[in-house]
Amino acid sequence: MRYVAVSGGVISGIGKGVIASSTGLLLKTLGLKVTSIKIDPYMNIDAGTMSPIEHGEVYVLDDGGEVDLDLGNYERYLNVTLTRENNITTGKIYRQVIERERKGDYLGKTVQVVPHITNEIQDWIERVARVPIDETGEEPDVCIIELGGTVGDIESAPFVEALRQFQFRVGHENFALIHVSLVPVVSGEQKTKPTQAAIRDLRGLGLTPDFIACRCPQRLERSAVEKIGMFCHVGPDQVWAVHDVASTYHVPLLLEDQKLLKTLGKRLHLDEIQISDSQRAKGMRLWNRWQGLTVAHDRLFDKVTIVLVGKYTKVQDSYISVVKSLEHAALACNRKLILEWVDASDLEPEAASTDPKNFHKAWHALCSADGVIVPGGFGARGTEGMMAAAKWARENKIPYLGVCLGLQIAVIEYARNVMGLAGAHSAELDESTPNPIVLFMPEIDKETMGGNMRLGLRGTHMQPGTEKWSKVRALYKNQEVVMERHRHRYEINPEYVSKIEAAGLPFVGKDETGQRMEIFELQDHPYYVGVQYHPEYLTRPLAPSPPFLGLVAAASGPQVLQDFLKDGSLPEFSGSASRRGTFSLHQRSNSTVEEVPHINPASPRQLARQG
Repeated sequence: MRYVAVSGGVISGIGKGVIASSTGLLLKTLGLKVTSIKIDPYMNIDAGTMSPIEHGEVYVLDDGGEVDLDLGNYERYLNVTLTRENNITTGKIYRQVIERERKGDYLGKTVQVVPHITNEIQDWIERVARVPIDETGEEPDVCIIELGGTVGDIESAPFVEALRQFQFRVGHENFALIHVSLVPVVSGEQKTKPTQAAIRDLRGLGLTPDFIACRCPQRLERSAVEKIGMFCHVGPDQVWAVHDVASTYHVPLLLEDQKLLKTLGKRLHLDEIQISDSQRAKGMRLWNRWQGLTVAHDRLFDKVTIVLVGKYTKVQDSYISVVKSLEHAALACNRKLILEWVDASDLEPEAASTDPKNFHKAWHALCSADGVIVPGGFGARGTEGMMAAAKWARENKIPYLGVCLGLQIAVIEYARNVMGLAGAHSAELDESTPNPIVLFMPEIDKETMGGNMRLGLRGTHMQPGTEKWSKVRALYKNQEVVMERHRHRYEINPEYVSKIEAAGLPFVGKDETGQRMEIFELQDHPYYVGVQYHPEYLTRPLAPSPPFLGLVAAASGPQVLQDFLKDGSLPEFSGSASRRGTFSLHQRSNSTVEEVPHINPASPRQLARQG
């Protein structure tokens, strides 16, 4: 087992997750099996109770784990299925140690940060790194470990010390450290002093980086690379310039062009790992398609405008998986995505007098968009504005996708304005509503907050007869059961379902009991769909989520959606699989190369399980 740790210095949010994911992707193109672990130094057990405004999106895994959004990057880039164990937090580690202490596992010894906390961290990493994460069912070859936060922060100190010890536990030849740092540009000059100081601090803690990834708004000058190499005790080929590029999908190509695989392969003796011909063929195919993806991204000219009406739009990381889903769908439709952000509160009538500028700006964005998406959220703020957006899209035949809260909002709007149910609302938002269209899930504990929602991978059963007309079912290849991830406490009230369907809004997907409404779709509309689950969690760059694909395709024009409904095929992104002067694990076999099956948009689970 090889381990690649990724740490960060100077500032947080520098792009460690993208660099870690890109490194893992490049290793996968060699045919290696790659897993990943994210370390978050906060005291929370998981990310489930954290505000999106403070922490960004809460990403949900198959097993119901509520984790850091970087695990979404890993799953999308590496095409793997992770578990809650792949996200380590200070809270998890301390809870584990305290529980062991209460059971007497330490035999009366004084429990301390060193060695007990640091040993628990190392044991956790070693245990999780060996868990199979793809369809091969085999132990991974490489584990990428991202240390969240900034080196030098007090809360990350135990993890830094654990990694210092870990390099000796697994052996120098099996452990490499990439440190991500910032090279700011001041008055036109690239400043290397912050990076030098960050590396000095890191070395003082006992960790010496093997590679330094330098983030910079512009291409790093050769003199800056040589200066960093000289003062940070690494060779120039160990300094990677990671400047701003057109999209994060270009970062793997940027790193590959700087011979990451050659230098990292030499450092970790990757040529000693045996790789099957089929795995190597998959790696070649992945690299070929990823190159084609970036070429396609750069050649997009036709635009599609989607407006996102949400509650947390001031922190766009709150909806990062939604944004990625839209990007993936737009690429599949050969469209350049123009994403307009609208705070739902700005669409409400009160905003016309309290904030007229943003009110008119928000309505202009909504009225001029090609499609509308209302993503998930909690609480009453902005929900009337979301209903206004849903009503506009329904009445004006504008493609609409409601996710989780977005489904509930659209059903409430329909109940009010089509069915004439006065005061229809959600019991979450108005406990005194005379018509509770949405109600609390009865089997969930309402008193505690952490980990008690309907979470993780669940089945949605398509209803009989819907295969004749449903667009969203066609996008799922007319499968009878589709598997998607959930995260919610409230749902459509079963007592109102028959009335809602009789009024013309059918639920095309339900749970196995038929009591929980999973998908609605309006028939006489270009695309008006709501899903209770979160399809954005299973999107992949080369296999977009079907509901999002339907939204963007319909927003791109009726013929674009019809083309997908006819054959369900995606454009085959392709590029040259050759590498210029890069490291190769083995000589290419003369035997027939096994093709990786093309993944269609109807089966995101198939892609999630494929290596």
